[in-house]
Amino acid sequence: MKITNLQQCPSSAVSMDGAQGASRQVPIGKADGAPNFSIRVFTLEPGGHTPHHQHESEHLNFVLEGRGIVMEGETPRSVSAGDFVLVQPHEKHQYRNTGDGPLVFMCMVPSRYE
Repeated sequence: MKITNLQQCPSSAVSMDGAQGASRQVPIGKADGAPNFSIRVFTLEPGGHTPHHQHESEHLNFVLEGRGIVMEGETPRSVSAGDFVLVQPHEKHQYRNTGDGPLVFMCMVPSRYE
């Protein structure tokens, strides 16, 4: 069993092409021996965004703080703290921070994707 606090997890800049003002933490993942799922926490600074991309696995997201939009293909959808988002496999998506403070969200993915 592992119990950790997000404040104890190191943060690293997201260096994927198309990302801006984005950082990532992995409170539970492959390095902890998680056999099936990993939890990642992304922080987008005001004006920041993830790449506009797609992948083969679903992502289960929960917005912890802030507000912004999630691009569903080319369609913007508003999100804010407390919202859950299911991104289907192969669905093109992007998170964008449209607020004045950080947009923070959890992203649960298959460990192999991490």
